[in-house]
Amino acid sequence: QVQLVESGGGLVQAGGSLRLSCAPSGPTFSLYTMGWFRQAPGKEREFVAAISWRGGLTNYEDSVRGRFTISRDNAKNTMNLQMNSLKLEDTAVYYCAAHTGVVASSSARTYDYWGQGTQVTVSS
Repeated sequence: QVQLVESGGGLVQAGGSLRLSCAPSGPTFSLYTMGWFRQAPGKEREFVAAISWRGGLTNYEDSVRGRFTISRDNAKNTMNLQMNSLKLEDTAVYYCAAHTGVVASSSARTYDYWGQGTQVTVSS
């Protein structure tokens, strides 16, 4: 069983940056493909980014590509999402997710484990 804990959310002005972190529990973090999803009020949960278990493959949602960077450090059991040039529409609760497959999937149904979420609010 993997437990995921997100941190790093907060309030930032448009154009600013935030760095989200996900700290999975358990000794087998390096075997999981990891992802970030987000859910804005009144909207469905949507894919943001994913990274394969070795970090060699990444996948981004089109609206964040070039602004967000997903990374992981298996030795430190951490996974991060660096978010730059934030826009008002990036406001959402961001969720860390994990699955044991090898594909950096954009489908929420692929992921077996989820964190509780961290709020990101971008103001004008």
